[in-house]
Amino acid sequence: MAASAEGFWNHAESAQKVVSQLSLLKSIVNPIEKLEKDAKDLLELFELASEESDEDILTSIETDLTALLRVCETMELQGLLSGPQDMRNCFFSIHAGAGGTESCDWANMLMRMYSRFFEANKYRVEELDITPGEEAGIRSISLRVAGPFSFGKLSCEVGVHRLVRISPFDSQSRRHTSFVAVDCIPEFEDDIDIDIEDDDLRIDFYRASGAGGQHVNKTSSAVRITHEPTGIVVQCQSQRSQHKNKAQAMKVLKARMYMLEQKKRDDQIAQLYGDKGDIAWGNQIRSYVMQPYQMVKDHRTNYQTGNVQAVMDGDIEAFIESYLRFRAKKQASKGK
Repeated sequence: MAASAEGFWNHAESAQKVVSQLSLLKSIVNPIEKLEKDAKDLLELFELASEESDEDILTSIETDLTALLRVCETMELQGLLSGPQDMRNCFFSIHAGAGGTESCDWANMLMRMYSRFFEANKYRVEELDITPGEEAGIRSISLRVAGPFSFGKLSCEVGVHRLVRISPFDSQSRRHTSFVAVDCIPEFEDDIDIDIEDDDLRIDFYRASGAGGQHVNKTSSAVRITHEPTGIVVQCQSQRSQHKNKAQAMKVLKARMYMLEQKKRDDQIAQLYGDKGDIAWGNQIRSYVMQPYQMVKDHRTNYQTGNVQAVMDGDIEAFIESYLRFRAKKQASKGK
């Protein structure tokens, strides 16, 4: 094993990458091996109980079998996360749309929802950049999310999220509609082939605006990089070091440029099927209705639930699963 080789830990960064890859592979293989063993043990127990006509054990086996089938469904869902980038960590962002305080508050509510989801999945989260709202909430936030299949799952959330509610900011208690865009791109290490010319970059340094102590706020450690040919802008202010912030911003820039090229290819393919799949304001993927009734509905799959509070507390696995199945069927139909 590489980790036991002499000198393996002399290069901490490369060693950590190997350990992370090993951990990810174990998270895939170990549950499958356990499922296979549990199924074999259950079969042997069933054969013994049948010979003895032991009703109590047979009843217990039926309960265990139900639990085993639920595990199989989980494994099946993991099988749908088979895209070339699905296993990667990701950069996840939330952007408030038009609507001022309403949209900023809605962005903050979504951030809370996803934070609960990250906790439930034991994802590690690092805040890269945040722009607070003028009066409440957040205008935008960018995060690095690390964990098994974080990109595969969170890519299902990309698009416009629409909120309908009685506004707490409206003195006349009128119903308002707010929009927030969610984006997600995979994190690449050194295995991405993207050439960026130095002359195409404009790099600005500024003082970080968020929390982080006196050092962060008093020095120009935050970095903003603009790729002028494409207009892509990325920024990072999470580290005290200007150098580290620049390196992280470059990783995000490379990932965004990769996804831009991928989208161009996808759009060309989609035109063959008459499906442009553009994401635009008013073309929401999901609606969260709090008044006059309560419902969260995904407009791509038509999956919906009336338990809005559970969703806002991070229970979005059913929406992700329904979209993964929808996407798999759609890809299968195109492949015919």
